[in-house]
Amino acid sequence: MMSDYDLCYWPVPFRGQFVRAVLAYAGKTWTEADSKTIVGLMGGPVKDMPVPFMGPPFLVDKRAGFAISEMPAIVLYLGETLDLLPETAALRAMTMKIVNDANDVIDELTLDGGREMWTEKSWQGFVPRLKKWMSLWEETGERHGLRAESGYLLGGDAPGIADIVTATLWSTMVDRFPVIGAILDESAPRTAALTRRVAALPPLAKLAAKAREDYGDAYCGGQIEASLRKVLGA
Repeated sequence: MMSDYDLCYWPVPFRGQFVRAVLAYAGKTWTEADSKTIVGLMGGPVKDMPVPFMGPPFLVDKRAGFAISEMPAIVLYLGETLDLLPETAALRAMTMKIVNDANDVIDELTLDGGREMWTEKSWQGFVPRLKKWMSLWEETGERHGLRAESGYLLGGDAPGIADIVTATLWSTMVDRFPVIGAILDESAPRTAALTRRVAALPPLAKLAAKAREDYGDAYCGGQIEASLRKVLGA
C-alpha cells in the first residue's frame, strides 16, 4: 500500500522530528529517503528537485502532488490540510509563532548548526537565555488557561499543532539531555507537564520509541552534538 507522504530528512530526530510527529499524530503514513538520496538531490540541478531547497526536511504529499521544504512551512501545510490549526486568525498566527520559536530554539541549541562548539563557559552563559525561551512557553500557556494537569498551550479541547510541536521540542531534548529536563521543570513547570501529557499520547509515544530504535541516543549529530554532550554530561 502506498504511503501518504515522502519525507526527506537525515537519520536523526532534530528538525525532522516535528514533521514526523505531526504525521504520526494524524495517523498518516510516510516513507523516508536515505541519506544518499538526499545528498544526491541537494547536489543536483535545482530544476530536478521536487521543490527548490537548500537542505532537508522536505515533504511530498503524494496524493496532492505537492512538495514543500522548510520545517515551519511543512508544519503549516500539514496543519492546514489535516485540520490541526485553530479556527481564528489570531490563534493560527500564534501557532506559527510557536513553530518558529521552536525552530529558533534548536538553532540556538546547536549554535546555528555547529558554527561553533559548546564550551563549559559558553553553555553557562546560554542557560539564562534558555530559561527565558522556556518562560515564553510558560507565559503563553498561562494566558490560555494551561494547567499542569489540564489544558493546552493555546486553549481548546484537543491538542493542536502548537502542542505537538511543543511536546516534540522539549521531550526530544529532555530525553537526550536530562540536565535540560531539570531546567524545564524548574523554569516552566506547566510546559513540562504539558510536554509529558502530549508526548505520552499513543502515536507520539510510539514515534519516540521508534526514534530510539532507529537513531539511538542521536539528537542532531556531528561535532556539535558531541560538544553538547560534553558540557551536559550526557
